[in-house]
Amino acid sequence: MAMEGYRGFLGLLVSALLVGFLSVIFTLIWVLHYREGLGWDGTALEFNWHPVLVVTGFVFIQGIAIIVYRLPWTWKCSKLLMKSIHAGLNAVAAILAIISLVAVFDFHNARNIPNMYSLHSWVGLTAVILYILQLLLGFFVFLLPWAPLSLRALLMPIHVYSGLLVFGTVIATVLMGVTEKLIFALKNPAYSTFPPEGVFTNTLGLLILVFGALIFWIVTRPQWKRPKEPNSVLLQPNGGAPEGMEGSMAMNFGNMDKSDSELNSEAAARKRNITLDEAGQRSTM
Repeated sequence: MAMEGYRGFLGLLVSALLVGFLSVIFTLIWVLHYREGLGWDGTALEFNWHPVLVVTGFVFIQGIAIIVYRLPWTWKCSKLLMKSIHAGLNAVAAILAIISLVAVFDFHNARNIPNMYSLHSWVGLTAVILYILQLLLGFFVFLLPWAPLSLRALLMPIHVYSGLLVFGTVIATVLMGVTEKLIFALKNPAYSTFPPEGVFTNTLGLLILVFGALIFWIVTRPQWKRPKEPNSVLLQPNGGAPEGMEGSMAMNFGNMDKSDSELNSEAAARKRNITLDEAGQRSTM
């Protein structure tokens, strides 16, 4: 099935993938070049895993998981397969987000820094909790075949809305975290003096914002929605014709009945004529 506006979709998809990939690369350059690298020893090197894992998993992979149903090349795949891919990508994003939280708490505890005092931490932890609940809801209701169809129909709008809400919240949280880190880290030269690290990391924030905007645009276009699977052929309870064929078959039968009646009428007329002819011949004799 052809997608309406395929070229526009393809252009936006390539742009989103490019911007998302650049966001991950910029994050790695930031922590490796400006923030001294990565480690797992309770120092700032361990903290650096936090932005890397968040941008890679919670932003980039989650964004791909959101639009995976929109890819027209997957429309011929079974819905169960696409559900599994969607759930798998979200599970990877959730695992990376949890590891990123462990890195932050471990760093804070090793340095005796208070936890959960900033708005960034409040909103970020809330987003992670909601994301895990969203993942569990999708797994038990939509992936496993246990939930009734009425429950799925009821929860589907909530599932879609909450997924977009969490993704938007993650984007906002990342932007708050980037700004907070730069304010704390850049003292000499100060953040307000436009140092190279500040400009570079602000650019990273803009890339993340553009990536989120592209994902939102792709996923909210109704013409790019995955088409519903064709209904299976249903037989009538009495073993009759498949649904959707009754009308045509009834018309055919009606035409057949009409033709039969016409033929019968012609045959009866011929029979009457023959009978009259025979009667006339007998009377003449």
